[in-house]
Amino acid sequence: MLAITMTTLPARGLAILLALSCVAAAAGPAPWYQWRSKADGKQFCAQTTLGPGWEKAAGPYKDSHCTKLVATQ
Repeated sequence: MLAITMTTLPARGLAILLALSCVAAAAGPAPWYQWRSKADGKQFCAQTTLGPGWEKAAGPYKDSHCTKLVATQ
């Protein structure tokens, strides 16, 4: 049987925290998309929807100017 002492608990907690932070560090930034207004057709570059009056027009892009397309395989 494994004996857990008060001195091993902080070390285990630190190890779990470090493991989880490595997983989070592997995540990339969210892509950008061109959004088109349903009302007047104007376009805007954003990472998330601007609301129900907008539809996705193009993308995904790497940059906030919506000029560098994400390479697809």
